[in-house]
Amino acid sequence: MRHDRLSVLTALETQGVVPVFYHADPEVCAEVIRACARGGATAVEFTNRGDFAWETFTALSKQFAQTDPDIIMGVGSILDAPTAALYLASGARFVISPCLVPEVAQVCNRRQVAYSPGCGSVRDISEAQALGCEIVKLFPGASVGGPDFVKAVLGPMPWTKIMPTGGVDPDEASIAKWFGSGIVAAGMGSKLITDAAIQAKDWAGIEAKVRQTVEAIAAFRAKK
Repeated sequence: MRHDRLSVLTALETQGVVPVFYHADPEVCAEVIRACARGGATAVEFTNRGDFAWETFTALSKQFAQTDPDIIMGVGSILDAPTAALYLASGARFVISPCLVPEVAQVCNRRQVAYSPGCGSVRDISEAQALGCEIVKLFPGASVGGPDFVKAVLGPMPWTKIMPTGGVDPDEASIAKWFGSGIVAAGMGSKLITDAAIQAKDWAGIEAKVRQTVEAIAAFRAKK
């Protein structure tokens, strides 16, 4: 397997921002995901939303395996083990949930695929770690305590790797606040890949926004 568990986890941490995206049109998805990759975020979370989302993911995964092998396709919004298995069979290299689903962790572990469950409490985080989850998703990031929550968790549990989604914006102030609290990456959706850019087919604009965000995260890390 080209993108194994360890290399995927490294990619998520290195790029810092994980674009979160879904669109019903496979051609639009391909353009957006390629723009993200050109901007420095090769690992992208395709969310399992909408009818026939799995078919769209499968088509993209097959296409990228041939044309863009550096792209790492992950899937989000997974709530049950059968759906996780379906996407794993279609080439998903990481799986993300809005909540902790032990059965999904087991399916992913059997395939040695990274699983990041949504956690909203210290108990959630501890249970996720017991299930072998290296990076936990803090969700919804701002609503469950934000950067202060991250700092509080890392005090007694400094080994914890947290990736919030919800509340992290692609600007220097938000990046400084969140990454300063100790997160290792952040999921960003509509504020990174805007509806206006998609409607205008501004793929270059999406690429530039992603690159700006990746570089801002790298610059903040360099100062620490």
